[in-house]
Amino acid sequence: MHKRYKKFYIIFLVFLSLSCNKITSKEKVFTIKKGRHRSTYALNYSKDTVFGWNIEFDSSAIYKTVDSLNQLDINKLIGWSDCGSNHMDNSIRFGWRWLNDSLEIHWFKHELGEFSFDLIKRVTLEESHYYELTISTWDYKLSVDGTYVHVPRNCPREYRRYQLYPYFGGQESAPHDIKICISSK
Repeated sequence: MHKRYKKFYIIFLVFLSLSCNKITSKEKVFTIKKGRHRSTYALNYSKDTVFGWNIEFDSSAIYKTVDSLNQLDINKLIGWSDCGSNHMDNSIRFGWRWLNDSLEIHWFKHELGEFSFDLIKRVTLEESHYYELTISTWDYKLSVDGTYVHVPRNCPREYRRYQLYPYFGGQESAPHDIKICISSK
């Protein structure tokens, strides 16, 4: 290998190792950078119907929005597009927000372009919690540490889906770096 290319290759490998957040082959730390919304542009497709994750938030999940009404917004955690359409039209996800000194976990659904959500449970920081999503013909079953909710689903056919990753806010971007550790089951 030519010396010039060898030097470039070594620099590239060092940069790659410093920029990679993977802890193991199935565990990843997603970072939403200050002033940003999105944690990644990764694209992953699946026709599976059962998904499970161990998820841990650290103290970076504690935040305060500039506009106090935006504190009520649901940040997106993880989930899937559905119905063979864009996720803003049809999708199901877990969501989260820091409210009243606690980390709330919600279900968050887009259906025909409209969104809805509701609380599943509150979880502790610095501790891993198990999340599961089952997509069936007529509903979604979401659970956090065994607390289940059923949410109606209105597209009975099965489609290839794409995965949705951590995303902060709606109108406001992340007030500081936020780190979320997710490992797939």
